[in-house]
Amino acid sequence: MAQTATHNQGEKVSIESLDVELLNVFKFFDQEPAVHGVDLDIKQGEFFSILGPSGCGKTTTLRLIAGFEQADAGKILIQGRSMTHVPPYRRPVNTVFQSYALFNHLNVWENVAFGLRLKKLRRAEIEARVQEALALVQMESLRSRFPSQLSGGQQQRVALARALVNRPAVLLLDEPLGALDLKLRKQMQIELANLHKDLGFTFIMVTHDQEEALSLSDRIAVMNKGKIEQIGTPSEIYEQPRTPFVADFIGDTNLFEGQIIELEALSVQVLTKTGQKIVVSRTLDTPTTLSQEVVVSVRPEKIQLS
Repeated sequence: MAQTATHNQGEKVSIESLDVELLNVFKFFDQEPAVHGVDLDIKQGEFFSILGPSGCGKTTTLRLIAGFEQADAGKILIQGRSMTHVPPYRRPVNTVFQSYALFNHLNVWENVAFGLRLKKLRRAEIEARVQEALALVQMESLRSRFPSQLSGGQQQRVALARALVNRPAVLLLDEPLGALDLKLRKQMQIELANLHKDLGFTFIMVTHDQEEALSLSDRIAVMNKGKIEQIGTPSEIYEQPRTPFVADFIGDTNLFEGQIIELEALSVQVLTKTGQKIVVSRTLDTPTTLSQEVVVSVRPEKIQLS
């Protein structure tokens, strides 16, 4: 019988189906925790997003998985193997950076082939794999152009092709659409989703854009001050936020502080600090203790006037 791991949401997942695991990971900068006891289980083939405001630790978490930073405590496993002493270039991951990090003196084909040439593969294999990667991102016709001759969206595709050509088990995306204008960003979101569907790789994306995370992800981890506040599907994160921070960070909401004054079989009644009474439908997570201090989140689109 396969071992199982437990997600924050209580879901049991076979160890064999996990691509990335973070077990109580800490990272300190100047004795301040940038990543504080993070636990993550990311499934094979999943589009997983780490979402949060600037400085919350999401990019540091991605860099820890990539190997660009070393954890001060805890364990990182990729495909069941500890990455403690494994350098970045030996990990089965590739990273697409917000800046794209293309070599300006190399053309498109040479940029994509760069990693394969370092591995000293045969020229025929390099040619075939570069051609395949460029076809995936629809850049075959521009293979001879240099980065300065490409638009932002085209540079983005070259960066993706360069990562995909190595056939990584896990693709890491660090704010991959952050440098694009709004229209191109929307277009690239669709292309990223289609690419993930076609390839079946595990994608881990860091973003501060709530809409981007909600539209692209199978699951989302919301980070704040180095800790994970909640992990769940986009609908769980939006409809059932577990903390005031998650409720306020994801979309628009109205937060009412108060205490429980009445318990019913299917609902609880909350008296707010301003004297309003709010009746809340009960779920498995609803507090059920009289006089307990609570916060009620009300989304604007849920309100009806009568």
